[in-house]
Amino acid sequence: MKVLLITYYWPPAGGSGVQRWLKFVKYLPQFGIEPVVYTVKDPHYAITDETLLDEIPENLEVIRESIFEPGLILSGLGKNSNDTGAGFLSPNPSFIEKQIHYVRANYFIPDAKKFWIKPSVKKLSDYLETHEIDVLITTGPPHSLHLIGDALKKKFGIRWLADFRDPWTHIDYFHRLPLTKRSAAKHHELESMVLRNADKVLVVGKTMKQEFSDRNQKVFVLTNGFDDFELPDEISLDREFSISHIGLMNADRNPVALWRALGELADESDDFRRDLVVKLVGKCAEDVYNGIAENGLTNQATFHGYVSHRDVLRYQQSSQVLLICVNKVPSARSVITGKVFEYMQSNRPILGIGPTDGDLAEILLETKTGQMIDFEDVKGLKKVIRHHYDKFKSGNLAVASRNVEQYHRRNLTEKLAKLLKEM
Repeated sequence: MKVLLITYYWPPAGGSGVQRWLKFVKYLPQFGIEPVVYTVKDPHYAITDETLLDEIPENLEVIRESIFEPGLILSGLGKNSNDTGAGFLSPNPSFIEKQIHYVRANYFIPDAKKFWIKPSVKKLSDYLETHEIDVLITTGPPHSLHLIGDALKKKFGIRWLADFRDPWTHIDYFHRLPLTKRSAAKHHELESMVLRNADKVLVVGKTMKQEFSDRNQKVFVLTNGFDDFELPDEISLDREFSISHIGLMNADRNPVALWRALGELADESDDFRRDLVVKLVGKCAEDVYNGIAENGLTNQATFHGYVSHRDVLRYQQSSQVLLICVNKVPSARSVITGKVFEYMQSNRPILGIGPTDGDLAEILLETKTGQMIDFEDVKGLKKVIRHHYDKFKSGNLAVASRNVEQYHRRNLTEKLAKLLKEM
């Protein structure tokens, strides 16, 4: 069986967006499926990670096509030209930034990658006329890629799997976009078109499945996961009581209650203040720096910016406690941050902040790898952190996880292969 994957994010792209299909492509041949990848030529990724190039399978066929990205021009006009995603929309934009946000939101629908649709349909039409492909796969965001799949489905009648790594109109920052009523309606129209026309739809969580099932009865949950890894040297646990967050932390994800809880615990105990280290690995919004300073934690916090995936694994293995913060947005219950699965692999306690009745809370409970505390629950946070700290001081801070192997990338790919073969 042969499948054609259309993806914008591919090594050397960094960040979480590239991991899902890089790993699926790695394991699909073990289940009798040969992948072909179609991606961009000479891309300008906001985040790059050259180490991921080593994970591309040998002899993999990769087709590339140039892309015109007006978003890069617009980004250069604003002060935040190095932003890593729409989740970092400035809370206090300048006049020029407001105009940029408006143009992006209303003239580039579904996104600024829309100019890749026509050349991609043309290039892949030529390819499909001379090569036999059993299933077409598109993965978004960017959701423009699903429109490529829709066009090829209509032209060739090829079976099509649409994969949603993140929601479309329910994504955490959608409500913050300066959309006109007409533009918002267009987003909903395109989303529904994709969902109705795809033969199968893949999502990363139960809530997303519920949101999509009214427009497609063949929606399947296939979460992100973790993979085997090798580090050149043994990683020891930090001697300090380290609490580490890996990944972007924008204003919506800023754990205000956590900074307050840690500040109060530090005021109550000199030992706690002396032992505490908060490690933030990845870009942080200004609100995060301010929240830490306002609670007297400046000397306890370290900021590491973006690091390679290999270094991410080091931080995860060495940290005493791993922190996950869900965006405080209307769609919070559906958010499952991809990092949670690699956190599980590290076998360290996970402290989650977000909806206690959401998809992520259910996963932590099911695997016994951690627990979710509500956004505003300072008392609950202090109780959990104090428990972890006491265990740390006695040298017994660990987790007794269960059923974690279901999230190994190979096991997830086996489920994907079954879905593909049944199409």
